[in-house]
Amino acid sequence: MSSSFEKFQRRRLISSYFSVVLSIALVLFLLGLLGLLVLNSKKVADHFKEQIALTVYLKDDAKDVEMKQLEKTLALADYTKSTQFVSKEEAAEEHSKEIGENFMDFLGYNPLQNSIDVYMKADFVSAAQVKEIADELMTKDFVEEVNYDQPLISLLNDNIKKISLWIIIISGVFTLIAVLLINSAIRLSVYSKRFTIKTMQMVGATKGFIRRPFIWLSMKLGMVGAIIALAGMAAVLYYLNETFPELELLRDKMILAILFVGVFVASVVITWFSTFLATQRFLNLRTDELYY
Repeated sequence: MSSSFEKFQRRRLISSYFSVVLSIALVLFLLGLLGLLVLNSKKVADHFKEQIALTVYLKDDAKDVEMKQLEKTLALADYTKSTQFVSKEEAAEEHSKEIGENFMDFLGYNPLQNSIDVYMKADFVSAAQVKEIADELMTKDFVEEVNYDQPLISLLNDNIKKISLWIIIISGVFTLIAVLLINSAIRLSVYSKRFTIKTMQMVGATKGFIRRPFIWLSMKLGMVGAIIALAGMAAVLYYLNETFPELELLRDKMILAILFVGVFVASVVITWFSTFLATQRFLNLRTDELYY
């Protein structure tokens, strides 16, 4: 009978520990994913900005040396990420593919122009800066037109600002929720031992002596939960990097290391603090109050 009761108690204890570890792991996993989103939100925004092209159309009488010189100048400019020269023949071929027929058969000539597509660095993609660059290029005699999507640039920058603000707000709220959820799991775990805590106190054990094993156990459970959460984060990060290699999510290894260490340290700090408060509460209660 005693052996069966001990097995039952052991199963209850393991189940309780498993629940705490799982709760901590899930909360830290979601918190870590949010951290990845915060760290990479600028990188994602920059990626979309750098897909916007500023197209410089050249006059038909522009000389080859002038076009090559302009392309080289643009490629070396501080604001340029990459450039691509598109000849009028290449443009005609691409346009024919898009419409499904050779439009030059009807016109008898190629009305398109040589052009240079300029993909700018994200820091320079703003309505004011792009307009300044376009105005400067228009001063060249052999440049016919400079074309870019100004409404799209303005809309993109406005949306990025709004999304960044909401990410910060959601991060703060979610961090608070994470702390409260872990705190609740720890308090439930300590609650089941409230009579043990009071018994130890009644036989003369100091508060520090009573708290120590509870805090150490919770910290170990928090570490296990953190390791599970970090393994999940690593798997998600690897998958995203394989799916979207252009984002280069693994490039900033130092920042990723800080995030992973931060999640691990957070698990230790939160479990320590939550256990300290939970044990302190039961240490301060009278014996008759333990039943409520």
